[in-house]
Amino acid sequence: MAVVRLNTEQITDWASFHQVCKEAFGFPDFYGANMNAWIDCLSSLTEDDGMTRFVISEDEMLHIEVTDTKIFIRRLPELFQTLIEGSAFVNSRYQEEQKKPKISLVFL
Repeated sequence: MAVVRLNTEQITDWASFHQVCKEAFGFPDFYGANMNAWIDCLSSLTEDDGMTRFVISEDEMLHIEVTDTKIFIRRLPELFQTLIEGSAFVNSRYQEEQKKPKISLVFL
């Protein structure tokens, strides 16, 4: 089981969200810092292509631990909703390829 912690205390806006994600997930230097790039990077979790620091098997999931969730929701509701929708979109990509979903969100 792969686990990554998304420290929401460090997130104050869209730019910091993408910076925190880049560091946490190990996105490449050329990461575009937008949700399309975020989705593309996390759609490569089973590939060893350098898009994330994680390479998981077909039966594994990446558990994203979202810290201070209640506070994060109050501070940045749009960003929180986008995190959920982006994760769901990544999982739908895997399902379209007849693969199991790869992302789970754990709210702390």
